[in-house]
Amino acid sequence: MMSPIPVAKPEAVQPGAVSLDRGTDHVRHHLGHAGQHRHLIGALTLTLGFAFVEALAGVWSGSLALIADAGHMLTDSAALGLAALAAWLARKPPSGRHTYGLVRAEILAALFNGLLMLMLIAFIVKEAWERFAEPRDIQGEMVLVVAILGLLINLAVAWRLSRGQRDLNTRGALMHVMGDLMGSVAAITAGVVITLTGWTPIDPLLSLLVAGLILVSAWRLLSEALHVLLEAVPDHLDLNVVHRALSNIDGVVSVHDLHVWSLSSGTIALSAHVDVETFQDWSRVLQESRELLASRYGICHVTLQPEAVGKKESSP
Repeated sequence: MMSPIPVAKPEAVQPGAVSLDRGTDHVRHHLGHAGQHRHLIGALTLTLGFAFVEALAGVWSGSLALIADAGHMLTDSAALGLAALAAWLARKPPSGRHTYGLVRAEILAALFNGLLMLMLIAFIVKEAWERFAEPRDIQGEMVLVVAILGLLINLAVAWRLSRGQRDLNTRGALMHVMGDLMGSVAAITAGVVITLTGWTPIDPLLSLLVAGLILVSAWRLLSEALHVLLEAVPDHLDLNVVHRALSNIDGVVSVHDLHVWSLSSGTIALSAHVDVETFQDWSRVLQESRELLASRYGICHVTLQPEAVGKKESSP
């Protein structure tokens, strides 16, 4: 018979949880988000400053490519601001109300950033359609100069972000910047073609190309953010494989109620009920389980509940 009394003891269950709010795991997590926050603030300053310059140049020169790129940089500024806020919130320790802390803030920021990118795409498509129907004069030389400056700014921002953590929050901000890089390249190309040939349809045509490339990134970002928010098993893990690995530990009879999900893009959690032959084996089984999950699958936030059910039945 299963004895519920030992299972309810704090010392039997408590060691199974590796919490992010204590020990070296939390220190590394906190310092990582602190560095990430600094890189995001630096990227925000560069992006927002040049966005206004590019917007004015786009209106002055009549270039949709510049206006679209400036609009994208403004959404980037909002995205970077949200990412910086999320990184700051993620540094907050767990509380009685938010027992996991606020690490999910980065996922919400990534989701919102993806939606911003979709809104930008809709704006570019609308403006491009109007430019095809009614072509406008464009000052190719100004477009070329400003686009080159924009490319340099975006390269600097991408470099700063690449030095931080590669979680979903930062990746979302970096995707915005990569979209800006493509927008700058498109604007440079448009400036060269218009300066040399005077063919203005190249401007909305390249803007549509950039919109298509941004759409691919936005879709990927949104799908990953929703995957985390729905608490699905991380893509790189197979639940059946994890189940077999835990079940094969000596002293484990069976594993059930197994759940694996992402707390944030960089933190994976697992909970399960573990049937053991005897509670005397639990300390060893727990230690082996934690070591296996951390080393083989990168799962460091583990909660295991033991249940004593007796010896495994031998196969006939």
